[in-house]
Amino acid sequence: MLNKLIENIPKIYLVYGSTDFRKQIPSLMNMVKTQYKMNPYEKVAFLFCNKKRTSIKLLCYDKNGFILAQKTLLDVSKYKFQWPKNEKELGQITHEQLRWLLSGLQVCPKSYFQDIEMKNDKIAI
Repeated sequence: MLNKLIENIPKIYLVYGSTDFRKQIPSLMNMVKTQYKMNPYEKVAFLFCNKKRTSIKLLCYDKNGFILAQKTLLDVSKYKFQWPKNEKELGQITHEQLRWLLSGLQVCPKSYFQDIEMKNDKIAI
């Protein structure tokens, strides 16, 4: 569902570390403006995670107002979101990485296939 909400939003940012989930739209907007020096009115989505890593909040501006959506895991004894722990940082992720995150995978895996740029002079025949 979170994927559908932001499929047309070009940039997604994770707010690393934990966020106090008592915060609502005004407090989260203020955090984006003051702490990260970003404009919350742009076509950007911001994702926040609670301390237990069992719930995610999404904040994004949509033409004439803000959307604040939340996903909470049901079996919190078994499952946790693989959330980056670097406090006070912000990281941009892709839509594919968001799908990984929502599936319980790491958004920044330690190893993965890198893109290979092929050039004619490096091809062995």
